[in-house]
Amino acid sequence: MLLKDKFAAFAVVFIWGINFYFMKVGLSEISPMILGCLRYLLVLVPALFFIQVPKTGWKWLLLYGLISNFSQFAFMFSAIATGMPTGLVALVVQSQAFFTVMIAAFVLKEQIRWNQWIAIIVASLGLLLIAFGQQHSHVPLVGLLLVLCSALSWACGNIVVKRIGKVNPIGLVVWGNILTPVWFLLLALYDQGWQGVMTDWSALTWKGLTAAAFLAYFATIIGYGLWIYLLTRYPAAKISPLSLWVPVVSMGFAYMFLDEQLNIWQWFGSLIIMMGLMVHLFGLKLHHFLINKKMRYFKI
Repeated sequence: MLLKDKFAAFAVVFIWGINFYFMKVGLSEISPMILGCLRYLLVLVPALFFIQVPKTGWKWLLLYGLISNFSQFAFMFSAIATGMPTGLVALVVQSQAFFTVMIAAFVLKEQIRWNQWIAIIVASLGLLLIAFGQQHSHVPLVGLLLVLCSALSWACGNIVVKRIGKVNPIGLVVWGNILTPVWFLLLALYDQGWQGVMTDWSALTWKGLTAAAFLAYFATIIGYGLWIYLLTRYPAAKISPLSLWVPVVSMGFAYMFLDEQLNIWQWFGSLIIMMGLMVHLFGLKLHHFLINKKMRYFKI
């Protein structure tokens, strides 16, 4: 990976790591669907008037927005609204890396290596421990299920990006979400009615607006713009695991600023998932290193 791409990956990890804090701030004032609507309204305005439509079919643009943005964050915001700790959300949603690898293998015919299979199995055990821990906390199990649905949506969105191919990343983020605020608003109307929607809008303060602005301009336009840039230049199995560092930033940020605490099962499950992530990222390199070392030993 080129040095500039490594810096791009680092920027994505940091922005997405702290963006869960801003989700929590926004959801303390308004409902999940209204936060999603506001987020993508800010994504579109004023960028819609300056960014050209990317050179790809409208069906792919709209499919990207529906799956990778509306579906992913409708589930994620709803999970946080149930009381799911943001640090735990940041960790569990990284299961998208494993979903992405498996879907890419079946849809794009990308090869799954042995270390990736082991990582998937190990991470699955970690998720089971977290699920067990949910039963011993005040957070309902439905929160965990919503995060897994969010991760699956993100993974499917990654595959859509791979099928689109090389494209202007900012153009895809902006024009791909041209209908996303509408989907959020319709779901909010279905769930809350006009009165509930108007109540949410009237409850919005500068804190909620600042949170939505961060989610729109930093987490979405910059974060996803860089993410798409990386996905269109490297294999999905190489890029998707990079987001696995996001929970490290998010958990530290949540501990310092949100005073979030996990029970022993959730911590243990989180450590197991991180072990799976390490196998995913470094298992093959470690295997090659040990083989080379063994070969040099026997030559001596």
